[in-house]
Amino acid sequence: MTGFSFNKKNVAILLLFFCGGIFGVMAGVFLALTQDLPQILSLKTFTPSSITRIYSADKVLLAELFVEKRDPVSLEVIPSYLIKALVATEDRNFYQHSGIDLKGIFRAIIKDIRAGEFVEGASTITQQLAKTLFLTPRKTLLRKIKEAFLAFQIERRYTKNEIIELYLNQIYFGSGAYGVESAAGIFFGKPVKDLGLGECALLASLPKAPSRYSPLVNKDLALKRRNIVLRQMKETGIITETAFNRAKEEPLHLAKQRHNLLKAPYFVNQVKKLLENTLGSSRLYKGGLTVVTTLDFKMQKAAELAVESGLSQLEKRMKRNGIKTPNPQCALVSLNVKTGGILAMIGGRNFSKSPFNRATDARRQPGSAFKPVVYAYAIEQGFSQNKTILDAPVVFKGGYRKKDWRPENFSKGYKGEMTLRMALALSENIPAVRLIEMLGASSVARFGHTLGIESNLNPNLSLALGTSEVTLINLIAAYSVFPNKGELIKPYGVMEVVDRRGRVVWRVKPQKKLVMSRAGASIITDMLYGVIQEGTGKKARVIKRPVAGKTGTTNNFKDALFIGFSPSIATGVWVGQDLFTTLGKGETGAKAALPIWIEFMGKTLLDKSIQYWDIPDTVITVPMNPSTGCRETGDSPHAVSALFKKGTEPRQSGCSKY
Repeated sequence: MTGFSFNKKNVAILLLFFCGGIFGVMAGVFLALTQDLPQILSLKTFTPSSITRIYSADKVLLAELFVEKRDPVSLEVIPSYLIKALVATEDRNFYQHSGIDLKGIFRAIIKDIRAGEFVEGASTITQQLAKTLFLTPRKTLLRKIKEAFLAFQIERRYTKNEIIELYLNQIYFGSGAYGVESAAGIFFGKPVKDLGLGECALLASLPKAPSRYSPLVNKDLALKRRNIVLRQMKETGIITETAFNRAKEEPLHLAKQRHNLLKAPYFVNQVKKLLENTLGSSRLYKGGLTVVTTLDFKMQKAAELAVESGLSQLEKRMKRNGIKTPNPQCALVSLNVKTGGILAMIGGRNFSKSPFNRATDARRQPGSAFKPVVYAYAIEQGFSQNKTILDAPVVFKGGYRKKDWRPENFSKGYKGEMTLRMALALSENIPAVRLIEMLGASSVARFGHTLGIESNLNPNLSLALGTSEVTLINLIAAYSVFPNKGELIKPYGVMEVVDRRGRVVWRVKPQKKLVMSRAGASIITDMLYGVIQEGTGKKARVIKRPVAGKTGTTNNFKDALFIGFSPSIATGVWVGQDLFTTLGKGETGAKAALPIWIEFMGKTLLDKSIQYWDIPDTVITVPMNPSTGCRETGDSPHAVSALFKKGTEPRQSGCSKY
């Protein structure tokens, strides 16, 4: 066997194998360290998450949505003092190094060895950016090595200005503020471009320990840190001695904290649900969108005041009536008749205590507030408002195993023959039940769905008295058809959504549908105007504008409603208790709900020009006796002006109505 000789050739081969092995090990280590490093090139398309803002139609900020409160800005608008202060505090060699500071690393290693743990970070601004964007905050040797690799790659591909801009928009400043613009707003109530020297120094002091040094957490400690930064700026020649002394004496003026920024919370919550389904949660909360809604904030505030006043008075009455723990709730929705846009929304008395939206999600019996649906269908089927119907005791025979039904009027009295107009105005029950029997309960239920009511409507005679549960917003949408020439517009709350670059990403297209004749819509509007002038809604005459509507009260005074409208605005008010218990004897729609409606609509219409009802050419106005249905002379004290489809109006002679 021949032995291995150490000649030059063999030595060269051994060295080659040895170097190859060393290289392979080093390559393996390098790949192990970098195989899960992110692609640095992704920074070219990196967009930090930012705040989505929801505005009312009149440009009031209603809410801010974010995962991290962040408002990215370009480097050009950031004061030079802030940039220089940050570099002086965090990384004095930022503009000289290539991503890592070797002297700082060796100094930190010595301190870490002495302490027996990681106590000194020695991270450059570039390393901090790498850690913030791509790595976990956990302090390990492997993470520090990866951090250095990343920092080196970032420095190779990006300019110092690009790096510092990313850093300033990404870093956490404490108290929920991510990025300099957000921090300037939270701490000082101003944009970053308007910060002074002392304010810039304070912000520059925060990244070191944001939770500890935040001025909202410890004002005295924040001032001490600010002054240390100012001294560093003086020592490095960034500011003069005079500027240092002046800035050091500046008092700390913090912004007033907005603990309850969320306005119109029930409405905003509905908007959030819609946009989450439409755009996705990630885009909504991180995309920096601008959402423009239909809400009129002035009307919203008027609604909130009216609801609180009305419920406060009701609660006092309930206590006087012996109800020990009254907890009345209220819902209010106001719609733009012409567009379908939601102008105001209240879903309950206190959103923080009960976020359940009673305006959109609660299904309650509407009581007599459903009757206009029955009467509107009758008009569409050729009935005239002067048609008479008998108001007298009646028994409706039940079917198999069903008891006979004897409906009663709320007043317990009867008035004999009366016109449809008067029956609706006085909200008599028996004429409404007789009418739905003539029309067919199933047909009325279908018509209710046509008007926009989405809940189940039981096709029985009691439907005329509002025994089927509905949502308030659906009922108001149905009423809006009447002043809107017979056109249904599905209520909506968002007009458009714009991204951070000003591009429209979503815009509403109102869903419209003609659901009844223009003539029929104008006639039922006229009849509901009669409710205000001649019936249960007389209190609303205090509003010196054309308004129409209908009261609603359910058994044992569990629900009180008033749904009404002007030619341009439809508003509904519901009052009740969540446990379906009584509001107290006598708490009808006219007493518990109508005053809230009057206060809100009175204030709302006061600032608007007077508008009038739509009267198409196919109808005619005739003076009529509302009790008998007979035509009257224009100067008769018994006459009201009533609308009829041409050819169906009462004639001049005698009391013939056709």
